[in-house]
Amino acid sequence: MALLVLTKALGKTQITQITPFDFISSLVLGELVGNAIFDKHVSIFSILYAVLLWGLLIYVVELITQKFRGTRSFLEGKPSIVIHHGKIDRDQLKKNKLDINQLQNLLRQKDVFSMREVEFAILETNGSISVLKKSDYMEPTKQDFNLKPETGYLSVSIISDGKVDIDNLKLAGLSDEWLQKVLKENRIDHPDEVLLLEWKEDEGVFLQKMNKKKSR
Repeated sequence: MALLVLTKALGKTQITQITPFDFISSLVLGELVGNAIFDKHVSIFSILYAVLLWGLLIYVVELITQKFRGTRSFLEGKPSIVIHHGKIDRDQLKKNKLDINQLQNLLRQKDVFSMREVEFAILETNGSISVLKKSDYMEPTKQDFNLKPETGYLSVSIISDGKVDIDNLKLAGLSDEWLQKVLKENRIDHPDEVLLLEWKEDEGVFLQKMNKKKSR
């Protein structure tokens, strides 16, 4: 519970954006709690104290990096341009302990299967890579075809595994009467017959029924 509260308090960056400092802090926190749990001479209050103290230190460091920009490169690292105008920067690769095969692997994860497609590639502080393709290899956009841009809408899950999500139903501005009407139109008597029902403002309803068990 203490670790869960600490994770919530520190924000999502501790999970999604692992910088060198975040990596070290996670290791230390894990060792503090792990060792304390299996030591019979350590009380629960000592564990909570260690978690609270280390969490406070992490929070202070995060505040420092927000207020003083000069500390960010040291504590969080900084992005490196590994491909510049289509040319691989070998010095940056060596500096970041990255070889060509690893670079190719990172590019393939971005759906880039040839170096010739890349104009710029930036190695981020969390180890991922951001890619700007050359114009010849970019996918066409609606602006290229002079098409009118459209508003995007999120799909809302109304029923999942036979259970109705009342909060999502209200969030979408829909009513129970609307849901019953949709079920009736699809010849469904009860929500537990539905594997998934999604609603999207511009596309309407997507519904998939539960797979019926085959009779022997």
